Amino acid sequence: MASNGNLQVLNALDGAKTQWYHFTAIIIAGMGFFTDAYDLFCISLVTKMLGRIYYHKPGSLKPGSLPPDVSAAVNGVALVGTLAGQLFFGWLGDKLGRKKVYGITLMLMCLCSIASGLSFGSNPKMVMATLCFFRFWLGFGIGGDYPLSATIMSEYSNKKTRGGFIAAVFAMQGFGILGGGVFAIILSSVFDSKFKAPAYEVDPIGSTVPEADYVWRIILMVGALPALLTYYWRLKMPETARYTALVAKNANQAAMDMSKVLQMEIESEQHKVDTVVEKPSNSFGLFSKEFLRRHGKALLGTTTTWFLLDIAYYSQNLFQKDIFSAIGWIPAAKKMNAIHEVYRIARAQTLIALCSTVPGYWFTVFLIDRMGRFKIQLLGFSMMTIFMFALAFPYNHWIQPGNNIGFVVMYSLTFFFANFGPNATTFVVPAEIFPARLRSTCHGISAASGKLGAIVGAFGFLYLAQNPDPAKADAGYPAGIGVKNALIVLGVINFLGTLCTFLVPESKGKSLEEMSGENEEEPPKVGEV
Repeated sequence: MASNGNLQVLNALDGAKTQWYHFTAIIIAGMGFFTDAYDLFCISLVTKMLGRIYYHKPGSLKPGSLPPDVSAAVNGVALVGTLAGQLFFGWLGDKLGRKKVYGITLMLMCLCSIASGLSFGSNPKMVMATLCFFRFWLGFGIGGDYPLSATIMSEYSNKKTRGGFIAAVFAMQGFGILGGGVFAIILSSVFDSKFKAPAYEVDPIGSTVPEADYVWRIILMVGALPALLTYYWRLKMPETARYTALVAKNANQAAMDMSKVLQMEIESEQHKVDTVVEKPSNSFGLFSKEFLRRHGKALLGTTTTWFLLDIAYYSQNLFQKDIFSAIGWIPAAKKMNAIHEVYRIARAQTLIALCSTVPGYWFTVFLIDRMGRFKIQLLGFSMMTIFMFALAFPYNHWIQPGNNIGFVVMYSLTFFFANFGPNATTFVVPAEIFPARLRSTCHGISAASGKLGAIVGAFGFLYLAQNPDPAKADAGYPAGIGVKNALIVLGVINFLGTLCTFLVPESKGKSLEEMSGENEEEPPKVGEV
């Protein structure tokens, strides 16, 4: 909408100075993302411990490990649930309203997070089955948080700093990954000092103390706490004015809600709402030719870039421990006991999060409204491509003793540019460029495309990175193409992401209605950068 044809309540939001309610919304939405990241990534801290506890083979020279199918299920089932949740709750957020669905997703996340730690069974297969069951529904709740948090933040924000506010919500993911690592370090340190155990090569049975079973359960359950703390405030948030006015068609309620939030008098203008929503340009559906003509190219851009990014991002993140072991940054499993192994994996992942993941997110927060979404995404994908190839081609150099610190630095830089780049922008842009009545749905579709990429990364990398020599591959796995060739594949994927970025429109400095064309007769030029 041009400002002269826009509703007063939407103009007030677009022009509002940064106020306390903006930060309140960031914290309320952000704590959901803290939980999302903690829950999705903490599983990679404990999978090796699960192998030791439940799949120990008497007489084996190496500690027990999860069979390939079990490992793929434990690592990937939450991502499958997330994909389903993004599509379902994204659609529901446009049908019932952002606020109504928001509380449901948070409670589902909290309950299933606790239930994951209570996984039970009379044998290892049953324990893993119940763990996978609860992690699927945990993922389902997490999935809902993506479109709803992004949409709520975009609809509450002013147009000058909207990108930074949405990115700040997503940046809490970095603190979630960091929080998971720090908590695992503290917990494993306490248990390791309290329940002394020899290394596996000294005493295979004694290296895994019975109390180790508590460690992974507590790590999984603690993820519920931050989200529970903000549950009350989620329920107290008013519905966004854009949903109330443009979708529910209740201008009076929108004006009342935002008068309280902005602490100013706002005229309701119900007649103007009736005029806007009755226009043919505001009645087409998701599967119409008109949507395809106006927004098809943009939706293709948001889905393909998020899909390609998540193949690389999740394969790197979920399997950091395997890469660190391969280059010798974490000792051989047989030289550690079960609890100390969790400590070493958590320490390595926390260092990566602290030095590259978290700073990358906040670079985006502070620069996205200055540089624009397109430039940051293009820069991020380009640098990820360069660093991935720089790791892959001289891979044999990096695995030599004394060179592994260089490998870790380069590997960290790929994370930095993922987060100061497409990992943040692919979340921000879909919340800005689609009409209010389809905004949550389209964000959910874009995010689900990303999670499809995450599933490809999580399942595919397990097999791809195996040693080409069948005798050296992990137990139960077929021979793969090796870590070097797997990194080359990830580099190619990042390069494709660079190309697909040219499909995505720039939304810097524009109102949501300008981008979506909700008050225009002519279709907006959403394909322009």
